[in-house]
Amino acid sequence: MTQTVSERAWRDTGRPFPYVLMYHSIAVHERDPYLVTVDPRRFDQQLRWMRDTGLRGVSMRELLLAHWAGEACGLVGLTFDDGYADFARNALPALRRYGFTATVFVIAGRIGGDNEWDPEGPRKRLMTAVEVREVAESGVEVGSHGLLHQHMSYLDDDELVPEVVESRELLREITGQDVTGFCYPYGDVDQRVVDTVAAAGYEYGCAIWRSEVSGLHALPRTYIGDRDGTLRLHAKHLRHRLTGALTARQVRRAPAVRSATGSVLKFR
Repeated sequence: MTQTVSERAWRDTGRPFPYVLMYHSIAVHERDPYLVTVDPRRFDQQLRWMRDTGLRGVSMRELLLAHWAGEACGLVGLTFDDGYADFARNALPALRRYGFTATVFVIAGRIGGDNEWDPEGPRKRLMTAVEVREVAESGVEVGSHGLLHQHMSYLDDDELVPEVVESRELLREITGQDVTGFCYPYGDVDQRVVDTVAAAGYEYGCAIWRSEVSGLHALPRTYIGDRDGTLRLHAKHLRHRLTGALTARQVRRAPAVRSATGSVLKFR
């Protein structure tokens, strides 16, 4: 991206937030206690719905450039958190079939490991450095999901800065490309964390829910899970269109926000 904007500038323009979907794992599964896995057949149905609805899935980089140029109509950002190996195996081929691309947020300090932060869930392998490089070379944008998948607001500055800075450096070395996007593990973000990400040179950040720090470095996203068939996808898209003009400066007056599991979320 060549164009950046401060959080204050975003709020003052009154621009709506772009439409961004949040995925994690695309795999056949029996147990999914954290609701992070979408079956490949369901994923294909979701991509087909997007295409038939006139939407085209793109990376965050492409979406934001189009958004600021006023050319984002019909575009939806597709993001995949954690960098699971099934992204390369299952998600990428499906995206290619539909002519879509995406952004995958990789945990730089756990490359080649697994999702040990989900103790009650099945083990899921994370992409190796070779796989991360291959998906980057295929045209997928690679962003940072930190070093170790930690709650960012819980960290002191000495811990927070490496999560933001060192993860970017590692991913740059692996991909040979710039890393311009950051995604907050667990959607955990406050003003100090946002400021750290912006100061590190990231051009945007992805959160989950709307909050008082929503803006270019804490963009809200729409959760997509295995239960999301065409009716639910349509409802979520309609909800975004109806509330899309809600900018960061209006969040304080917004109704309570609920997580994917239905619990009311409170923001620090």
